[in-house]
Amino acid sequence: MKNTLSLFFIFIFSLIQAQEKFTLNGVIKDASSNETLYGVNVLFPEFGTGTTSNEYGFYSLKIPPGEHRVVISYLGFEELSFQLTINADTTRNIELKETSESLEEIVITEDTEGLNITRPEMSVTRLDINTIQKIPVLFGEVDVVKSLLLLPGVSNAGEGSSGFNVRGGAVDQNLILLDEATIYSSSHLFGLFSVFNPDAIKNLKLYKGGIPAKYGGRVSSVLEIYQKDGNSKRFRANGGIGLISSRLLVEGPLVKDKGSFLIGGRSSYAHLFLKLTDNPNSAYFYDLNTKLSYRLNDSNTLLFSGYFGRDVFNLAESFKNTYGNSVFNLRWNHVLSENIFTNLSVIYSDYYYGLTLDFVGFNWNSGIQNLNLKYDFNHYLNENINLEYGIQSTYYEFNPGEIEPSTADSGINPFDLTKKYAFENAVYFSVEQKLSERFSAEYGLRYSTFLRLGQDQMSVYDNDQPVVYDSEFGIYTEADPIGNVSLPKNKTERSFGNIEPRVALAYNFNEFQSIKASYNRMSQYLHLITNTSSPTPLDVWTPSGKFIDPQILDQVALGYFQNFNGLVYSLEVETFYKSIDNRLDYIDGANLIANNNIERVLLPGKARAYGLEILFRKNKGKFTGWLAYTLSKTEQLTAGRTPDEPGINNGNWYNTNYDKPHDISVTGSYEISPKWQLNSNFAYQTGLPTTFPTGQYRFENLTIPVFSPRNSDRLPSYHRLDISATYTPKPSLTNSYRSSWNFGIYNVYNRQNAVSLTFRQNQDIANNEAVRLSLFGIIPSITYNFRF
Repeated sequence: MKNTLSLFFIFIFSLIQAQEKFTLNGVIKDASSNETLYGVNVLFPEFGTGTTSNEYGFYSLKIPPGEHRVVISYLGFEELSFQLTINADTTRNIELKETSESLEEIVITEDTEGLNITRPEMSVTRLDINTIQKIPVLFGEVDVVKSLLLLPGVSNAGEGSSGFNVRGGAVDQNLILLDEATIYSSSHLFGLFSVFNPDAIKNLKLYKGGIPAKYGGRVSSVLEIYQKDGNSKRFRANGGIGLISSRLLVEGPLVKDKGSFLIGGRSSYAHLFLKLTDNPNSAYFYDLNTKLSYRLNDSNTLLFSGYFGRDVFNLAESFKNTYGNSVFNLRWNHVLSENIFTNLSVIYSDYYYGLTLDFVGFNWNSGIQNLNLKYDFNHYLNENINLEYGIQSTYYEFNPGEIEPSTADSGINPFDLTKKYAFENAVYFSVEQKLSERFSAEYGLRYSTFLRLGQDQMSVYDNDQPVVYDSEFGIYTEADPIGNVSLPKNKTERSFGNIEPRVALAYNFNEFQSIKASYNRMSQYLHLITNTSSPTPLDVWTPSGKFIDPQILDQVALGYFQNFNGLVYSLEVETFYKSIDNRLDYIDGANLIANNNIERVLLPGKARAYGLEILFRKNKGKFTGWLAYTLSKTEQLTAGRTPDEPGINNGNWYNTNYDKPHDISVTGSYEISPKWQLNSNFAYQTGLPTTFPTGQYRFENLTIPVFSPRNSDRLPSYHRLDISATYTPKPSLTNSYRSSWNFGIYNVYNRQNAVSLTFRQNQDIANNEAVRLSLFGIIPSITYNFRF
């Protein structure tokens, strides 16, 4: 009996030993700079398992004891393979060496390794900054946002428009994060350039769907951008000189191998040439990026990052417009245990927009500020389960506008619109789990709350209806307040709470083929009040409250993914459907400027979008590039609140301002030699929706136009071809000073793409005619880039 028990316990003990696993973790860095690397693949081929490094280069996974082969791979760096003996929990920091700058690299990193094909992550795109720098762009200025427009599901409202639209969503429905701080406007000079200095960017990731539970507050997409930490080994500088703007970035060690700094600046200077011609007008921008990083020990790192940008638009000193973002973030990275990584952040974001109108004698200042505290945990439970959980809290202050006299004798009385205040809080939990050899899932839950705080002089209306319908004239009008109430800021005017489930599934036929599906619900408590297809500096952010409900999104997506020929080619096909409740629209003749009761011009509606996205890529070889096609439909419905009200467009669905059924992009790069490289891209898009007059009639000597249903017409189709060539005199990475020349032509065949069509009467022939407004014809550019 005793022998039997002994054998039994020996068997159980050996079983436990066989199942025992140890944790391998560490941080992965660039060997030349100590820059942490995000998204590095750590693979154990004998088990067919692995992981990727997080935003701060940290990785962790559990493996059985013994000697195993490890493969480390990352875009633009030499693959590292070595034998590793594991007999206890082990910390192994890894340094990767950069490869030569060759188009043998993969140019888009989404799904570029078999490991990523198997993950339940879909509707996600990463762009390598080297790829972005190769794409021909307007005025030769490298542009992150313009590069995104060449991908399926991403578009904008045309040349000169700010921001971008994702899967039929509006510009304000994108959450744009720079080092975790919210950016409220992503463009300089009304959309000509983006606010992101490409030299300061480490990585970029765009979520179009299947958005993880740690993100919230917007309903269409998340654009996550991280700045470089700075070189803690040696001093480096790089920059570029272009026709209308230049940039310079400097980085180096504070304490070698422990602390680093980064500071970069950009500025345009085309307005200086106008002064030489006695032209009193000007338009220019400037911005500043900074980052400080200090490693206290192997488990603790402090990081401080900031961004400041301004745009100035001046017309003969009588009209001056200044606007821009300011953000700061202090972060503490802490390795809590061998498999738990934490990040605590305190973040400040500010967006300012102001006007000086000397011809009427007043200044206008407005903006939005927020202070955000967030604490995030990455918990690598075992080789099959990774957990993410955390809490977030954000305080908002909305300044709709302050009017003050610009001179002592202007006759303008100072006037402040009522400030608004709010708290947004969230807690989230997410699991990424490998359920079997072929099936994996990522599922989570986010619970968000929004507290609209008290304010001064909140208007009260009959039946709580700030908008009334005039049945006699068949129009909506602003209701007259019957009084107002004031509530202190420490009281809550109205509160909201929403449960937001997220789930993504992946089934792998083999290591090269998979199908994926996702569902996510998201809530958006902030609204951008604008009646144009893209933001302008006078647009106003306003919070949800008594008369404005939060937007609620439900989105489903299904996709097929395949790599061919050893990752030389890849194919991604996705279809999606999304619906949004409480999407706002505006009554006819709505006044959005200096409106202290913005709820009196708003009507709630709903929106929907659905479509098909195809992305075919060639990832390796002398010729690389991709073909992207999007077939989609984006509509909005604003029905009447009662059976007697027609709503907008008689209660029928109508195209949104940014609906584009067909969107095709072709991008290619060809390496002629190590010194010469050719790049090109072609874009074709269906024309934007608009509303044309269909006739006219006379009434008391006035000509009254008759219009078609809202957005039932379209501008002419948009298309253009861009080309560029890059010459690198000394392409070797061993050179201490490297430089390159970029020669580009934007809109090669001088297509006059319509921004708008207006109608007028030709005085010579007394007939009506349409007038096309175009912004850019053919534009050559030259840029000199350097690095030392």
